[in-house]
This record gives sequence, C-alpha cells and structure tokens, in this order.
Amino acid sequence: MNTPSRFVIASLAAVTLAACARNPGATIAAAPASGREVLNPPGLAPLVPAYSVAIRSGDQVFVSGMTGVKPGTQDIIDGGAAAQTRQTLENIRASVVAGGATMADVDECTVYLKNMADYAAMNAVYIEFFPVNPPARATLSVTAMPRPAALVEIKCSARIRRR
Repeated sequence: MNTPSRFVIASLAAVTLAACARNPGATIAAAPASGREVLNPPGLAPLVPAYSVAIRSGDQVFVSGMTGVKPGTQDIIDGGAAAQTRQTLENIRASVVAGGATMADVDECTVYLKNMADYAAMNAVYIEFFPVNPPARATLSVTAMPRPAALVEIKCSARIRRR
C-alpha cells in the first residue's frame, strides 16, 4: 500500500473514531476531502434516500425538514399540532446532538404548518425548546406535506460553539 493510501485510511479512521466518541449510537459517514459528514441519529431515517437526516460541515449542522415521526418507525404520532411539534423538536434535538451541537446552538428554523390555525399550538411548544435567545425563524403555511398525516415540519441549522 502506498503512503497516500495509508494517509487516507488513517484520516478516515481518525474522523470516524472522533465522531463516535462524540456521539455513540449515531451513524456518521465522513467525506474527509470536503469535511462533510452525513448524520443518521438512531431511530431516525429519511423517508426516501434522496436526502440525509442531517449534515455536519465544519462547525455547522444542517437538519433536514423533520416531522413528528416516532423514532424507529415512519409513523407520525397522534395528538395534533402540539404533540407533533414536540416530537418534531425532539427529533431535531437528536439530530443536532448527533452533530455535536445543542438546541442552544440552533441559529435558524423554518416551520411549515399544514394549517396556520395551528400556529399558537406550535409556538407554545416551540418556545419550550428555545426559552431564551431563540433562533431566527420563518413560519409558512403549506397545502400539503410529503407525509400526509404531518401537520408540522421544521428544518434548522446550528453552529457548534466551543464551551
């Protein structure tokens, strides 16, 4: 094996070990040339293989649109917009933590509501997850979601801060 190949293998091993030490249980696929890592927290999987649950790139974590799926299933939980918002934000928390950040590191969110009449219910739960210095946010009403039972979908981005 030539020296560059050994270097690449050693680099992959170091990145993988560091990621696993940060977040045991999360599956991480690293691309060392770009510094981009695919994050798949335990129990959360994309509905289709066209996107990743989350991506860590440098000190940023990008979480795809999440819904109120019960981890380990593809089922949306019952209970209305408030219950779905809570589960959605728990799923986001798992994704952000898998990338080495916390909910306090979230800088922006985009909320999609199937019915804007659910805004107050969503917002009441949302502020529990961001009680101080909440992230920037946009909230949009949409006519449909990829998962028909979903009432809420939220995507966000975080920047890992040194503590």
